[in-house]
Amino acid sequence: MNDQLSYGNAIAELENIVAKMQRDDCDIDNLAGYTSRALELLKYCKEKLFTTDQEVKKCLEALSSKPE
Repeated sequence: MNDQLSYGNAIAELENIVAKMQRDDCDIDNLAGYTSRALELLKYCKEKLFTTDQEVKKCLEALSSKPE
């Protein structure tokens, strides 16, 4: 996976792949490739969301903790 890929770009690429797969003239020879790339992008997005969620939770915990 490209380290320069942003979450927004990954979502846009996923939407593009879905649009290609939904077309009546979808090339069956490319279907496996589309599916494989979509899976990579979904894994990337899931990881990005999980990491962001963890970072936000840490920030909120730090904000809500009482000073000693």
